[in-house]
Amino acid sequence: MLALCACVLVAQAMVAAVNLLIPQLAASALHPTPGQLLWAVDAYVIVFAALLIPAGALGDRYGRKGALLAGLGLFAAGGAVSALAQAPAVLIAGRGLCGAGAALIMPATMSVLVHLSPPERRGQVLATWTLSAGLGGLAGNVGGGLAGEYLTWRALFWAVVPLGVLLALAVSRTVPRTPARSDASVDPLGAMLLAGALLSVVYGIIEGPAYGWTSAAVLTAFGAGGVLLAAFTGHALRAARPLLDPRIFTSRKLRAGALGIGAGFFGLFSLFFVNAQYLQYAKGFSPARTGLAIIPLTVGMALVPKLGARLAERTGPRLPVGAGLGLIGAGLLLVATVDAGTPYALYACYLLVLSVGTGLCAPSLTLTVVAELPAHQAGLGSGLNTAAREIGAALGVAVVGTVLASRFHGDPRDPAQVGAFTDAMGVALATVAAVLLLVAVAVVAGYRTGGGARRAGRRDAASGAGGAC
Repeated sequence: MLALCACVLVAQAMVAAVNLLIPQLAASALHPTPGQLLWAVDAYVIVFAALLIPAGALGDRYGRKGALLAGLGLFAAGGAVSALAQAPAVLIAGRGLCGAGAALIMPATMSVLVHLSPPERRGQVLATWTLSAGLGGLAGNVGGGLAGEYLTWRALFWAVVPLGVLLALAVSRTVPRTPARSDASVDPLGAMLLAGALLSVVYGIIEGPAYGWTSAAVLTAFGAGGVLLAAFTGHALRAARPLLDPRIFTSRKLRAGALGIGAGFFGLFSLFFVNAQYLQYAKGFSPARTGLAIIPLTVGMALVPKLGARLAERTGPRLPVGAGLGLIGAGLLLVATVDAGTPYALYACYLLVLSVGTGLCAPSLTLTVVAELPAHQAGLGSGLNTAAREIGAALGVAVVGTVLASRFHGDPRDPAQVGAFTDAMGVALATVAAVLLLVAVAVVAGYRTGGGARRAGRRDAASGAGGAC
């Protein structure tokens, strides 16, 4: 279990670490535009999210250990490409390659852990997996901060190479192979349609401020996303063995779980994007101090998931899910009020509110998605769960970055413009919080008892009989 959790930690750390390097990248010889900076952050999570479901299916079909080792290889290769980049496009490509590796890593780790655990320990095992992801956020922030202050952004990406090699050696020696299923569907056409739909929509969100929301380029991107998503749905309904059968979303609980996971990470990663900029530009923190200053955001993720899992066992998932998402929204609204004069101790308390909310709801949401699919689709369920996280994260970065860019056109490094920057940041975070709280109402409603719950009970029983998932 230790090697698997270490893989989760490293893959999640690289999502967060680059946020600490945004000021250094902006001032680097690459001379990236604001849009290219957004893509440098989002390329990882977009590719990650787009490939998670097909990557989970690949693990089901050809073996999860093999998928994990292949992912670690791609992860290390992407780090090397990023470190060698001499232009923003190469950096973005390297980040995307890392994201492809992470897409193989994350569902493989979760499905192996679930496969090796008895049904009665499933909730606690997923809480441990969630804890590893939370600690990855801490490691990424601290590592990114230290690299930003004492080394360079290239050093951070070079560090990925030996980490990937060491983890691959640990996995090859300690992780057992799980059964492969020759009947598991990979569906290349479905994978391309789904990835294209996501890429088109996020492209439209990121480029909206630059081109204009009613420009041909942005409207074409949104239109292409809608057409590709419709094409994916039509293909999946007709295909004998689709990548993802849309009919699984007839389960109200699965819809609620996936939407809740996406909403939580939508809020969390919107904060990650602006946190480092606020602390460095408005508070004057060094990169290393900024990395350490994020620790309160990870405290709840580290300590609360097991409490959330136990609460769900006693009361059902509706209470921890509703309370957790509500706290994330409340934390964002609190952070939206800060300015250069806000004491760090108060800011840290706001981060704790967000952190506790994330730790409270994450285990119940994760278990909902995994448990709503049968045992032989453990990789697909893991991919769907993590895809919801990363789609939410990508959209969170895109939306908060877009609102910030549309309201602030100056240089936040100029002390005279810090007030305008924090005002724009507040509007951006309040926008994200409002969307999140509206979605939270729909998620809680999806956990009503009824037919969906009875179907889940039957699936859980079947999973227990099968001894996996």
